[in-house]
Amino acid sequence: MNENFVEKYTYGYERFREEALKWTPERVRKTTGVSKEKLEELAELYGERKPSATMIGFGMQKSLAGAEAVRAVSLIPALLGIHRGFYYSNSTGWLVNDAYLTGEALARRRHKVISQVRLAEELERGNYRFIFIWNINPVVTIPEANRLAKALAREDVFVVVHETHWTETCSYADIVLPAPTFLEKDDVVVSYSHCYVRLARKAVEPMGESRSEAWLAIELARRLGISEAWVYEDPWEALGNALRGAFENGSFEDLLAGKTLKLKSRPRDKYQTPTGKIEFYSTIAEQKGYSPLPVQLELQPPEGYFVLLNSATPRYVHTQFREVYGPQPAIVKINPADAEALGIEDGDTVTLYNEHGEVKVKAVVTDEVPPGVLWSPRQLIGLDGQPQNAITSSRTQELGGGSTFNSTLVKVKK
Repeated sequence: MNENFVEKYTYGYERFREEALKWTPERVRKTTGVSKEKLEELAELYGERKPSATMIGFGMQKSLAGAEAVRAVSLIPALLGIHRGFYYSNSTGWLVNDAYLTGEALARRRHKVISQVRLAEELERGNYRFIFIWNINPVVTIPEANRLAKALAREDVFVVVHETHWTETCSYADIVLPAPTFLEKDDVVVSYSHCYVRLARKAVEPMGESRSEAWLAIELARRLGISEAWVYEDPWEALGNALRGAFENGSFEDLLAGKTLKLKSRPRDKYQTPTGKIEFYSTIAEQKGYSPLPVQLELQPPEGYFVLLNSATPRYVHTQFREVYGPQPAIVKINPADAEALGIEDGDTVTLYNEHGEVKVKAVVTDEVPPGVLWSPRQLIGLDGQPQNAITSSRTQELGGGSTFNSTLVKVKK
């Protein structure tokens, strides 16, 4: 451990250390299945190979224990004396004024934000009678998909969809408005990871009657009689204002001229916490009534249930590009030991089911998944026409309110 770093740049280490010492190698093995030898090997690698970067994907946090797991892992680099050694996303690390672009910094009142994961519940309660959908295909991509579809179909809910293709959600719309694809509009993309930005020019003019999101928002505001001048600001002027002072090697005008620019990043030794330090003991969590220290939640599924994981596959971006490559394969990978116990053979049609619904898929028997775990491509449509998300829960995590896709529990029958 780097004691000087911990003393200067962190807060609450002693209370964190007290909890961490309770996690003996044997307790870790019983909880996670990771052996003492593997644990020691990982510790040695961390100690020998510095500086290091601990990187996680977007899936690790999408479980009931996700937020707790992420905050525990994120603290490891601080023990080693490494600034910003944990990487999830840099999207808030750049000096881009996102609040200006969204209007949050300009609006006269705070807007209400609800969890997208719990949209079906909100609609069922009658909390929203008008819903405008863009850049998402929620009938397939949101948990408890059948429940959401039923809510969208209600007579007292008016649905508008702004889309590039005819998706499943379009079938529940009262009005569908055509949107241009990324090939039909100029854009500036700020990466989650690298710091380079370049103007992306459209490849073709917008097809048919398609209109961009910005054009549509301004036109709707005009017809609704919105009086605030900032709502009608030219989108490119707004982008220029949001990017003012954000680049190391040029201006917004240079960007428009085709130059590749490098974004400035926030100081790596300055932390946006109440204490201004890396918090082993989270003061914000304590203030909100959560445990200030990471907590290990129960991982073991009930008897007879499997944990169903899903992740992206190379050709698809969520439900996009199915018109190019065809539908996502309706398969589930199952460990040979589990398949044998259930009398399932490779290629059999099986049903994944729980209290939310059921989905029929083809079984792929493979040791690529461990016993007790299943895997399917993200957001597939089953052989019975049911979306994978018909069996995922809209339950959210207590800490942070994130989704719990990767804690989906299902049973399997042939």
